[in-house]
Amino acid sequence: MDSLRNLVILGATGDLASRLLLPGLGTLLASDPDRRITVIGASQQPCDDWSDIVRNAFASAEAAGPAVDHAQETTRFVHCDVTDAEDLASLVAGLETPACLYFALPPRVTMKALDVMAGIDLPDSLSLALEKPIGYDRASAEELNRLAARLVTEDRTFRADHFLGLPAVLNFVGLRFANRIVEPLMNREHVESIEIVFDETLGLEGRAGYYDRNGAFRDMIQSHLLQVMALVMMDPPSTFDHVELPALAAHVLRSTSIWGNDPARSVVRGRYTAGRVGGRELPDYVSEDGVDPARETETFAQVTLEVDTWRWSGVPVTLRSGKAIGAPRQEIMVRFRPPPHEYAQFPHDGRVPENVLRMQFDDEQLTFEVNMGGPFDSRGMTRATLQSDMGRPGRSAYGSVLRGVLDADPTFSVRGDGAEQGWRIVEEILAHIEDGVVPLQEYEAGGPGPV
Repeated sequence: MDSLRNLVILGATGDLASRLLLPGLGTLLASDPDRRITVIGASQQPCDDWSDIVRNAFASAEAAGPAVDHAQETTRFVHCDVTDAEDLASLVAGLETPACLYFALPPRVTMKALDVMAGIDLPDSLSLALEKPIGYDRASAEELNRLAARLVTEDRTFRADHFLGLPAVLNFVGLRFANRIVEPLMNREHVESIEIVFDETLGLEGRAGYYDRNGAFRDMIQSHLLQVMALVMMDPPSTFDHVELPALAAHVLRSTSIWGNDPARSVVRGRYTAGRVGGRELPDYVSEDGVDPARETETFAQVTLEVDTWRWSGVPVTLRSGKAIGAPRQEIMVRFRPPPHEYAQFPHDGRVPENVLRMQFDDEQLTFEVNMGGPFDSRGMTRATLQSDMGRPGRSAYGSVLRGVLDADPTFSVRGDGAEQGWRIVEEILAHIEDGVVPLQEYEAGGPGPV
């Protein structure tokens, strides 16, 4: 790894940089004190207090150490319109290499910037990091990928999805492939169903400008949960590198379709009404500032899918994400099939319960539900939960994303065709919504969500 690297954040005055990117970088630098990173903020908006923004972001992550100090001492801000060729050329010419441009920008602005960059002399060691979503539909994702491919090679293109950097997701990959007792069971012969759920108590939280134009299917299913599903269900790689993992994940998505080709039964969408969540009152979604009720934007999205491969054909996979949920689940859940033979001596409401493996997103808690006891035990058959908690991770999800970017390791980034396939799946769902096949249900804030 190079001793000095420039990380240029385009769109540095936006919420993403101060709330997620910079604190994430702080966790990375705190866990690796030998790194020497120069952070350059760039934005069309003037910023006289950039050093304070960086310092406060690092402090919010409780980041300290020599690498953090170096980043704070060397950081600088450049006033730059990324859609202006002269501004971009000046920015790139002033960089020490190797360097990475991180596009913390909306897809349309990113595409304009990439188009402008085609006319600029770029250093050979330049990398591009593209923040989710990759495009705003399948056609734009294909175009964005084409524009990026004109500038740098695929191995220097990082399509960031911070869910792929979540400690729980990385833990599940290790759990599956580093244990002989897990991987042989991860197939249609043993797995009855899979659920990947990310419900949250939060409502709109002032994000109407973005959220009301996108909704839960675009914001969560397309950008995050489909990519997590691809990692959970991919075939075993022969090596963990930037070639195999993104390719295997993209293969899963290519094989994915709506369960039973029946959106009326397999797709659910909803929108929250007024209610109480976690001790606070939430208004109707449609009453929030900036919301256009005519858009019928969903705040709850659920879809059951099938990955039609030799390994997974016939196994339902449910992805779900909802806002303003009173008792939220945030987990990867694998439900195994019951034993293939029933014993009359082991009655339990007519059947033996399935084993269930869960990995929690929020605290990385791993649980495995098993059956114990039986007719020879005075307590009868009992249900036991094997549970393990993980230590505090050294890096946040964005810290893991930036580790890959700065180490030139796109193993856990999204491959171009993987992003396009995610849009293919979601666009099929959205088409059925537009056709009226999937109604918009209402659910009370603080409740469990629509049926």
